[in-house]
Amino acid sequence: MNFFHAIILGIVEGVTEFLPISSTGHLILVSKVLRLASTDFLKSFEIGIQLGAILAVVVQYFRSFFVKFEILKKVIVAFLPTAILGLIFYKVIKQFLLGSEQVVLWALFLGGVFLIIFEIFYREKQGAAEEIEKISWRQAVVIGLFQSVAMIPGVSRAAATIIGGLILGLKRKTIVEFSFLLAVPTMAAATGLDLISSGGRFSSGEFWLLAVGFIFSFVTALFAIRFFLKFIKNHSFIIFGVYRIILAGAGLIFFSFLL
Repeated sequence: MNFFHAIILGIVEGVTEFLPISSTGHLILVSKVLRLASTDFLKSFEIGIQLGAILAVVVQYFRSFFVKFEILKKVIVAFLPTAILGLIFYKVIKQFLLGSEQVVLWALFLGGVFLIIFEIFYREKQGAAEEIEKISWRQAVVIGLFQSVAMIPGVSRAAATIIGGLILGLKRKTIVEFSFLLAVPTMAAATGLDLISSGGRFSSGEFWLLAVGFIFSFVTALFAIRFFLKFIKNHSFIIFGVYRIILAGAGLIFFSFLL
């Protein structure tokens, strides 16, 4: 792995983290296309560069974290289900699921089909919550349970939390912004856990690769967040479902016949 690879993966992470298309899935597939060996460092790198995307959310929603404590408390409650399940299944996920293109392709395909079907039949409920502050404690916990499904690479944390919020009766913009905020403790915990267990084995060169990936992830995530907020004002998520299906099909052909 070199600095060119770090830049590409950082951009991919920043662009895809907050869209319902699975950043982890994209990182795994791009790593395969770049013919990067599935080493422990690569897996840690793919987790670690999420810190850049985290910082982008903190910058974008500074007041929600450091001024509006009621929102912060709801975010923490929503984070707990994933934290508990993540600690239980961390080793299994990193050893058997991360790096598996088959798991990613199936998750992308099935998730794409589900997104399309959901959007066709979804109708916004009367009185849908328009502000994050109005999310109840029960809704926060259920959204957290939806998020935990995204521990499977390719599922998409953003898609899982957003669909969960829509089912619970939240406005689209409300759950999208809550999903952004919920990403911060979730990704920080995943990154911290991995760096604690693996960081001591990194060389100085590998830390520089992480730094480059972090910077490019941060910059591109800022643009991705702003784009997504504008996009949802007039569009459904069907286009993302179609994209996921096309990507899964292209990936299957590539890995079966071309790689």
